[in-house]
Amino acid sequence: MPRPLIATIDIAALRSNLALAKARAPHSRAWAVVKANAYGHGLERGMRGFAAADGLGLIELDAAARLRELGWNKRILLLEGFFDASDPQLLAEYQLDTVIHCEEQLTMLEQARLQTKIDVHLKLNSGMNRLGFTPAKYRAAYERLRAIPAVDHISFVTHFANAEDPDNPVLPVQEQLRRFREATRDLPGEQSMANSATDLLHPGSAADWIRPGIMLYGATPGGQSAEQFGLRPAMSLSSEIIGVQHIVAGDAVGYGSAFVATGPMTIGVVACGYADGYPRHAPSGTPVIVDGMKTRMVGRVSMDMITVDLTPVAKPRVGSKVTLWGAGLPIDEVANAAGTVGYELMCGLASRVKVVEVN
Repeated sequence: MPRPLIATIDIAALRSNLALAKARAPHSRAWAVVKANAYGHGLERGMRGFAAADGLGLIELDAAARLRELGWNKRILLLEGFFDASDPQLLAEYQLDTVIHCEEQLTMLEQARLQTKIDVHLKLNSGMNRLGFTPAKYRAAYERLRAIPAVDHISFVTHFANAEDPDNPVLPVQEQLRRFREATRDLPGEQSMANSATDLLHPGSAADWIRPGIMLYGATPGGQSAEQFGLRPAMSLSSEIIGVQHIVAGDAVGYGSAFVATGPMTIGVVACGYADGYPRHAPSGTPVIVDGMKTRMVGRVSMDMITVDLTPVAKPRVGSKVTLWGAGLPIDEVANAAGTVGYELMCGLASRVKVVEVN
């Protein structure tokens, strides 16, 4: 028998979360973001869960080709564009939309001499300073795209740095919106700005397309509760207690004796560790659920095991059921305790973890 560590992917939750994202922007179409293997949920599962999306967005060209092979016949957008002079031919072959965010991509597209037209999405650096043309260079890039015979429709995109932080004093959403609207003023074409945080907190910024990502998987990008928005967890990670120890005051637990008991305790050993994707830096106090009772992790995370406080659990035993995140324990709560984000936990799920799906 395999270890009792299971990741459960809920396809119905994916569908529900997409429906909620679209309902919050009823006049927009939706790119469902499936990069990083659909945030660790599996590319094919993401494709099925987001069948109602108007398009899928990701960064991996090979995964985009795989989506076509799996039968996805709606639009696919490469969110970071392409990286090699040979890539535009593949864009045409697989009929992929692409972001254009830099001079080098623009030059490669000009030199590609494609025989099939493609749609492009011109990215504006509206202040995040990662990818995109600055406002001063944006219109010149647009004119160069217009001159390429193989370029069909040109759309306009940008990305918000602080949509989950409405009071950010450095770069508020409204300032990025102002820059985007000024740069695209009078330019014909569709617009896309809204990520998950924008869809949840700034519905007036939805434009023609939204690009929800993390919310589709039942988590949020900031401190807000996914549950309060009606989002459902699409991934649950569960295991079992595989060992029980009874300790007294002064006894230590795990590597480095990082946790020392101040009184009598019952300690449970859970079949899950950092080699499975559980965050190694999660501290004592990180929440877990054992047999329906919320308790805490104690000691250091090991490669294959974590140790938890079973003292509050009524009848702890080997075989007691453990929820590491999912139903009843939002992944954001675990991530916050570990000083990270739910994205990392989802994407970090190891290949050795057994995955099952429910509909």
